[in-house]
Amino acid sequence: MNWLVDIFSTCWAVLGQMAPYLLFGFLMAGILSVLIPAEWVGRHLGGRGIGPVFKAACLGVPLPLCSCSVIPVTASFRNHGASRGATVSFLLSTPQTGVDSILATYALLGPVLAVYRPLVAFFSGIVGGSIAALVDQDPAPAKADGETVNGCTDDCCVKKPGENVLVRAFRYGFVTLPRDISKELLFGIAVAGLISVVVSENYLSAYLGGGIIAMLVMLAAGIPMYVCATASIPIALGFIHMGASPGAALVFLISGPATNAATIAVLWRILGKRTTFIYLMTVALGAIGAGYSLDLLYSVLPTRFSELASHMHEHGISWFGHICAVLLLVVLLSSMLRKIAAVEIPEVKGKPEETTLLFSVHGMTCSHCANTVQQSLQNSKGVRHAQVDLSRAQARVFGEHLDPQALRETIQSLGYESALIEN
Repeated sequence: MNWLVDIFSTCWAVLGQMAPYLLFGFLMAGILSVLIPAEWVGRHLGGRGIGPVFKAACLGVPLPLCSCSVIPVTASFRNHGASRGATVSFLLSTPQTGVDSILATYALLGPVLAVYRPLVAFFSGIVGGSIAALVDQDPAPAKADGETVNGCTDDCCVKKPGENVLVRAFRYGFVTLPRDISKELLFGIAVAGLISVVVSENYLSAYLGGGIIAMLVMLAAGIPMYVCATASIPIALGFIHMGASPGAALVFLISGPATNAATIAVLWRILGKRTTFIYLMTVALGAIGAGYSLDLLYSVLPTRFSELASHMHEHGISWFGHICAVLLLVVLLSSMLRKIAAVEIPEVKGKPEETTLLFSVHGMTCSHCANTVQQSLQNSKGVRHAQVDLSRAQARVFGEHLDPQALRETIQSLGYESALIEN
């Protein structure tokens, strides 16, 4: 019983440390989502040279998109004229961090990592995007004059009748974004609490300390795993508790959010094997280089900075932290309940003169993906209505004179595998 109480107390302490910063991060993420719409982003990613690569990295760092939700957005940017270099830069810089994860990193891992992490995301985007731009000399697809880029079809960019900007920002920051990271975030906090109680501090320091072996282990754990930038923070905290150096933990913080098995497969098809190889090498070498340099930085910094990276979770939390922890828990649990309630989509019956098509859609991992597919289908020729069921990996389309092949290509252009199930 004491063991369970200790785990709960540690989990609550981690939650309380993160909660004030994460709630503010959700608010800022919602504001950014409407102030920097994807249409504006896509319009500035075209052309060749370092300019679009630099812009893509600058815009990607604060945006709260994970490694799965960034794929359809980026695929749409590419289809509307974004250069290959800008595409790779955006893919590298965006999922590694975000305004919410930056604040949560400060709360649990201290100011050094909170500053270092977005800087690594920015420079890795610049380096990877520049290499891709040099290797691929083919011009990006031309964009017609006056064409409107429609890169994002998520709640942040889809306007509802009579809904103002503040409501859209609040809905994205406190409904859509938590809905997509709540399960992973709570799991990460639980893992951190379990590790802190079950594994004694520095127990694995001989194996997970600094050095190339520890960083390769963190890299091997992070690349195939699906974990968002914010949910990776408490897991990294657990690794530090077990004895990992801050640099080794940073390798996981970079490689985990930036890659996963599904993302790699989609990148292979959208950008080709050469650019996918550049992407993976940039993540791997950049993560190890960043880890080494961070450990070197900690070795010359005053002791109080290194302590922040390993002992913050032992500090007590204030009454304000407790209140914020309760509010954050309400936001996360309510978003999870909304997600469960949304699993069963009421079936819409087509009109007698209409055609109904059912497609399989493989590769969707969050509501961003489902919303992107649904809006893209609804904007297709002849489509009156489209339904996407994330849990069943299916999309149902209603309309007249539908072209199954064209609709299938629309889904695949977003980076997902698709096939017609029934007509």
